[in-house]
Amino acid sequence: MKKNILLLTTLFLFSVAIQSQVLITLLLGDKLNSEKLEFGLESGVNFETINGMESTDRKAFFNIGFYFDFTLKNPHWSAYTGVLVKANQGLGNLTDNDLDFLGVDKQLENSVEIAGEYNQVINTFVVPVLMKYHFKNYIYLEGGMQFGLRYKSYVEFNSDNKDVEERVRYINRDAVQKIDAGFLGGLGYQFKKGKGWTVGAKYYYGLVDVYKDRSGTNSNSFFIKVNVPIGVKKSKEKAAKEQAKKDKEALEDKNAELQKRIEELEKQ
Repeated sequence: MKKNILLLTTLFLFSVAIQSQVLITLLLGDKLNSEKLEFGLESGVNFETINGMESTDRKAFFNIGFYFDFTLKNPHWSAYTGVLVKANQGLGNLTDNDLDFLGVDKQLENSVEIAGEYNQVINTFVVPVLMKYHFKNYIYLEGGMQFGLRYKSYVEFNSDNKDVEERVRYINRDAVQKIDAGFLGGLGYQFKKGKGWTVGAKYYYGLVDVYKDRSGTNSNSFFIKVNVPIGVKKSKEKAAKEQAKKDKEALEDKNAELQKRIEELEKQ
């Protein structure tokens, strides 16, 4: 019963976090988007591993955040940044040697090892800083740096035994470096002639060790992502209304000036 309550609570908090992120983006979208700036949601899946460990299994994580894409003076180029506020780094299926290094004891039931999987999970705020080159066919290439702030870390055990339902977390935040940085590159395609949704793939290679006590434990990741611009239509409608208003005012000024000249000619 307690486990079911904990699971429901976790799902509820996760749902609230995602909904809050989406709501904030929806509220700000039409205010931030312009001819030179695209703002919206970025979401996808990243497949993570940590070099220098015995396990080489990648762990899949969901991520979501927001982005800014600034068009430069040359329209083929843009500067891209943002924050993945819900993102993780980590490693799947830790081996016995990995667990020994991390100081994690295996789960036992009546002195018998419980079958299951141990995964390293590191909650991280991710900030990409990229330059993008847009081709005429709406394909783009991007490259630059990615920075991360690791704020929570734990080894999670999930039982594979049908008779034993168990999930245990071993907090190891102090064993992990707080700051991460590395190279990021990718490519993608934007629909609606470069004005709609974007689908893309990225690869990240970390330059900073994940663990304080072992060198060579840098993170590397594959990302599959979708970008959804928010408020672009409203922004265009707003810009069109403003332009129509300016055109109307300019026409009224010209008519007033013409009327003034006609009156001056009549007086002569």
